[in-house]
Amino acid sequence: MKGGSSPGAQPMPRPKKKPQKPHFSRRGAENRRKPASAGGESILLYGLHAVETALLNPRRKVMRAIATENAARRLEAPLRKSGVALELVIPRQLDRLVGPDAVHQGVILEVAPLPPVSLDALKPEGFVIVLDQVTDPHNVGAVLRSAAAFGASALIMPERHSPPLTGVLAKSASGALDVVPVILVGNLAQAMAKLGEQGFLRVGLAEEGSGALEDAELALPLALVLGAEGKGLRQLTKESCDRLCRISTQGPLASLNVSNAAAIAMHWAATTVKSR
Repeated sequence: MKGGSSPGAQPMPRPKKKPQKPHFSRRGAENRRKPASAGGESILLYGLHAVETALLNPRRKVMRAIATENAARRLEAPLRKSGVALELVIPRQLDRLVGPDAVHQGVILEVAPLPPVSLDALKPEGFVIVLDQVTDPHNVGAVLRSAAAFGASALIMPERHSPPLTGVLAKSASGALDVVPVILVGNLAQAMAKLGEQGFLRVGLAEEGSGALEDAELALPLALVLGAEGKGLRQLTKESCDRLCRISTQGPLASLNVSNAAAIAMHWAATTVKSR
């Protein structure tokens, strides 16, 4: 009979109420079309290490924090120390913000970009890393992570042809984005000249280098300059270096990933090179 029900029929279950999507700005989602220096908009950081160091960085302005219960427990101490209020959500709400492929580990911060750091503020001591148009955020993040591990004073990159300082890079850096100052410059050749004026010995790493890095007699302050995979250092960048060195390899695969080459060079600088 129309409109009726049989005596043994079960009632239709009520549809589950969908969880409300948090009111969380998407303006800071990864935008590869914007230069690394793009400011004024919020960005999203995710991953436990990246979020923890951002919470503990007094220079980082946090607008909002959302996390699962499990991630919130793991971040209890930095959250309490920073005084940031937390919104609890379920994992798929985080997926909607950064995409299902992002390894957010149950937490996202909406933050403001860090205040810019000027090359003039760099002290002529220790060593710095200079990247010449390295565009892969995973590689730059890995370089930053090594820079934090080996005590680099700063990472210097051009504003253009560098990845944005946002979620993917920050996750790969495992917190180092809020530890190592990143200096973005409009003209890399001019920045290299400035480093020379400040007393830095500028050493470019290239396969065609005249000598092995481990055999070079170098001194601090030192600028280690690396180029993108495949292209390597641009000609003008090479001409801006005081010397070119190569990293010795012995296996059938002679070339190194830029982040691996940077880690080797930084370990060498941190353990071997002395101040003048």
